[in-house]
Amino acid sequence: MTKVIDGGAGCDPFVVKVPEILLPKDGADYSKWACIACDQFTSEAGYWKELDELTRGVCSTYHITYPEIFLGKDEDCRIEKINAEMQRYLDEGVFKTVKDAFILVERTTKYSDAPRYGLMIAVDLEAYDFKPFNKAYIKATEGTILERLPVRIKIREHAPLEFPHIMLLADDDKRTVIEPLAANKNALKLLYDFELNQGGGHIRGYKADDTASVLTAIYALADGEALAKKYGRADCNFLFAVGDGNHSLATAKACWERLKPTLDGGETAKNHPARYALVELVNIYDDALKFEPIHRVVFDAGEEFLDGLKALKGGGTITAFDGGGSYNISVSENAADAIRQIQEYIEAYAKAHKEVTVDYIHGEEHLREVAASGGGIGIVMPSIKKRQLFPYVVERGVLPKKAFSMGEAEEKRYYLEAKRIK
Repeated sequence: MTKVIDGGAGCDPFVVKVPEILLPKDGADYSKWACIACDQFTSEAGYWKELDELTRGVCSTYHITYPEIFLGKDEDCRIEKINAEMQRYLDEGVFKTVKDAFILVERTTKYSDAPRYGLMIAVDLEAYDFKPFNKAYIKATEGTILERLPVRIKIREHAPLEFPHIMLLADDDKRTVIEPLAANKNALKLLYDFELNQGGGHIRGYKADDTASVLTAIYALADGEALAKKYGRADCNFLFAVGDGNHSLATAKACWERLKPTLDGGETAKNHPARYALVELVNIYDDALKFEPIHRVVFDAGEEFLDGLKALKGGGTITAFDGGGSYNISVSENAADAIRQIQEYIEAYAKAHKEVTVDYIHGEEHLREVAASGGGIGIVMPSIKKRQLFPYVVERGVLPKKAFSMGEAEEKRYYLEAKRIK
């Protein structure tokens, strides 16, 4: 069912595992069941108010996740309710189980005429490392902020289930893993087919039970010769890059590292459900996958913040704005370097001015709405080209935090499929 690869640190991980995936039973209202990732619309209370009203009194992933807009508000009570609700869903038989198969995901949104395809798989947390220049097969693409993990760990450590918004990327220019399944989708069993709420588009899921062929294609991507051809190094051990949900994956890793010493070795640890994280794998070359910038809005900053921003140097230009107008800001021509330049300036200013807060916004339209409603300074960030991502991670380590988004806010992964972790 799985293939063992040497993880480079003696851990011999399975890397990819065929998971047992939980879905609501037939007849459930999937359009109310699925909800957007917790780290979206973090300054737009109206979005979450509408979702709360939509899902009131019905089973929904909204009731078993913790939207970041509510962080710091009755945390312990909310976490206790989340875990209790998960257990209630299990006890009341809300789920059916999809075994011995991956799930091919087809997602269409208003932002693209073509559907985006993904594959629900489980990955071994022993094969993931968020530190730069590591030998793990699954690598982070942005800096991991350790301060963001404690609340997430508190949620996960007692949870019986995980509902991922994690999306991993494969550098599959020959389209060997997901695209053959998509071309043959009409021959696969349809598991779900519905309209996502609040402008999320349409989603379908197909049962992909030829797992052996998929695994063979996946592991071919990590062949030393293939890596050398792509990145000039056969020893970089690069299979997947984290495109979205890195802090969720880092949380799963931290919880596993805490649990592992309490387990007997051998098969118990190797097959424990908490060792594996459910994710959606997407080909970075998928035509519908767009890399979008994640914009910044800075609240309670003085005029000297804009003065300092205007003093940045480079051959490229971005735009910043406040209630008084719009400003051209000089930054590096290289998008990744420009993002680092801006982020380092914001963090240095915020460190010296404790009253300042920063939010990260998907979509320029949302940025302008949030900045206007809160009286903040909006910064329109540059966009990274997706073909640059894998080589950048190999050569220079992780990008600055919040460097890119895989699509607009409404295109982010919805919580839908689940996996047991206890």
